[in-house]
Amino acid sequence: MAEQREETGRIVVGVDGSEPSKRALRWAARQAELTGGVVEAVIAWEYPTFHGARGWFPPASTDETELAGKARREAARAVAEALGPQPPVEVRIEARYGSPAGALIEASRDAALLVVGSRGLGGFSGMLLGSVAQHCTRHAACPVLVYRD
Repeated sequence: MAEQREETGRIVVGVDGSEPSKRALRWAARQAELTGGVVEAVIAWEYPTFHGARGWFPPASTDETELAGKARREAARAVAEALGPQPPVEVRIEARYGSPAGALIEASRDAALLVVGSRGLGGFSGMLLGSVAQHCTRHAACPVLVYRD
């Protein structure tokens, strides 16, 4: 029974360090408090591209452990900024390899809810809905809430 509650009470939140993702994280934490759920803060990482302003160059690191650790630290920083040092609910931090939309859709399996901010770090600021949020609303395995101010 406890295992079922954990799966049905898991709220996945896309975290990339942006203000919209931190607001989505705060909303998800309040929802988890009300429902007795847990929050899973998911950040995606990929290998750095091999180009820059002056042409092609190798990434600073191709070590998977280092890159995943960096992403995890960034997510932990965002969680601490959004929820403080002692979050009111259990928060699990997941650093997943892949595109942000792909990582969130995969994490949405067996989740009660997927929460994303309406805009993240990339793209065009004038758009009402970012590409990750739009992709998640179409392909997630659970209900999706797009948090907007």
